[in-house]
Amino acid sequence: MTPFLTSPGLLALLVLLIGAAAMAAQPGRRPALARWLPEAAGVLVLLLAITAALQLATGRPPAAGGSGFGALLRLDVIGTTMFLLVAFIGWIVTRYSRRYMDGEAREGRFHTLMLATLAFVLLLVQAAHVAVLAGAFIATGLILRRLLLFYPERPAARRAASKFSLVWHAGDLALIMAAGLLWMRFGTGDLGALRAAAPELGLGAAGQCAAALVVLAALLKTAAFPLHGWLTEVMEAPTPVSALLHAGIINAGGLLLIRLADLVQASSAAMAALVFMGGLTALFGAVVMLTQSAVKTALAWSTVGQMGFMLMQCGLGLWPLALLHVVAHGLYKSHAFLTAGMALAEVNAARRPGPVAIPGWGNVLQAFALALALYAAMAGAFMAIDGPKSPQALALGAMLVFGVAYLVAQGLADAAPRALTRRTAIAALAATIAYFGFQLGAQALWGAHLPAPPAPGPLEWALIVLAVASFGMVALAQALFPLWAHHPAAAGLRVHVANGLYLNALFDRFIGGFRTVTAK
Repeated sequence: MTPFLTSPGLLALLVLLIGAAAMAAQPGRRPALARWLPEAAGVLVLLLAITAALQLATGRPPAAGGSGFGALLRLDVIGTTMFLLVAFIGWIVTRYSRRYMDGEAREGRFHTLMLATLAFVLLLVQAAHVAVLAGAFIATGLILRRLLLFYPERPAARRAASKFSLVWHAGDLALIMAAGLLWMRFGTGDLGALRAAAPELGLGAAGQCAAALVVLAALLKTAAFPLHGWLTEVMEAPTPVSALLHAGIINAGGLLLIRLADLVQASSAAMAALVFMGGLTALFGAVVMLTQSAVKTALAWSTVGQMGFMLMQCGLGLWPLALLHVVAHGLYKSHAFLTAGMALAEVNAARRPGPVAIPGWGNVLQAFALALALYAAMAGAFMAIDGPKSPQALALGAMLVFGVAYLVAQGLADAAPRALTRRTAIAALAATIAYFGFQLGAQALWGAHLPAPPAPGPLEWALIVLAVASFGMVALAQALFPLWAHHPAAAGLRVHVANGLYLNALFDRFIGGFRTVTAK
C-alpha cells in the first residue's frame, strides 16, 4: 500500500482543499490569489493524475492509504481513468473561470466553491467503500447547490437549485438505504468485497432491494426521465458551473453503476429497468434536443439523451462501453459548453457544399439498407479479428448505425451535391469503424475489471428487440421529418416536444408548495 502522503489521489484532495480554504479567506472581488491559485491547483492535480496513471502503467498501482481513512480510498484502473478525466476537466474549467469570473462581486467565493466541488468529486471517484461513496455524493450535492445559487436574485436559479436538491438528495437517500441493505446481506460495504460476494453468494431479498435502490439512485443522479427538468434549467449559473456539471458531475450516476456492476448485473430486474428507463430517456432527450433554438438549452437536452444512452449500455451489461461513454461525453460536453459563445460564428462561417438536400422515401430506405449492410460487413470483419460479439454489443451497434443511416440519407437525396454525398459516405464509414475500434479499446483497457455481458434470456431479448426497433423508428421519423414538417399537425407537435411535453411544468407545480431559498 502506498503511504498517505505519497498517494497521488490523496495529495490531489489535499491540494484542492487547501486551495479552497485559501480562497475562502478572500471571498470578494478580484482577490489576489484568484490570479494564479485556482489554475495552479488544477495544473498540480492534473500532474498528480498523470503520475497515478504512470504508476498504474508501470505495475505500481497507486492505491491509497493502508489504514484508517486511507483504506477507504483506492485508485484502480477505473478510478485512475476517472481521476484523469476529472483532473483534466477541472484544470480546463479553473483556467476558463479565471477570466470568466474576473471582476464579479463574489469572485473569491466562486473559486472556493469550485475547488471544493472538484475535491469531493475526486473523493467520489477514489471511493473504495459505499459509505465514502454516499458521503461524497452528499457533499458534492450540497456544494453544487451553492454554485447553482451563485446569482440568488434570479428566480429561475432558485427554482433550478430547489429541484436539483430534491432529486439529487433523493438519490442520496436511496444510496444510503442500499448501503444498509448491503451491510445486512454481505456484512461489508467495501466495493471490492461486494464485487466478489454478489455473484458468489447471491443477492437474496436484501441484495435485490439494494440493487433496485442503486439503480434508482443512478437514475435520479443522471437526470433520467421524467425527473430531468432541473438539468435543463441550470443555465442560470455561471458557464463554468454548467460545464463542470454537464461534463463531470452528471456522470457520477454512471460511475456508481460501474462501481457496483457485479451487484447490479446479478439482478435481472435492475438490468431491465436500466434498459427501459435509459432507452426512454435517450430517445426523449434526443428528440427534444432537435427542437431547441438556444445553443445551451440544446446542449442540456443532449446531456439528458446521452445519460439515458449510457444507462441503457449499463443495462445491457456493456460496462466497458458505458465507461467509454462517460469519458467521451465528459470531454465533448466540457468543450461544447465552454465554446458555446462561438457556436453562431462557427455555423455562419462553415462552408456549405450546396442547397439543403431533402431525401424522399426511396432515399431513406436505400440509406438504411446501405448503413445496415456496411455495419454487417464491418461486424464480420472485426469478429474475424477479435472473435464473436455479444448480442447486446451487436444490438447497440445497430442502434448507432441508425444515426449513420440518417447521414447517408442526406447524401443520397436527389438534390444533394456530390460534395455532400462524398462527405456523408466518409462519415458513415468512419463512424462504423470507430464504433468497433473503440469497443476493442474499451475492452482491452477495462474489460478485465468489469463483468462480461450476461447471456440474454427471454426478457432481455424482448428489451433488446424493443430498444432496436424504437431507435430505428425514431431515426426513420427524423430522416423523413422534412417531408411533413410543414403540416399543421407537425407544427403543433413541435411546440409540445420543444417544451418537453410539459413534464418539467408538472414538476414545478409539484414543488410549488416548497419555498425556494437563497444561498446563505
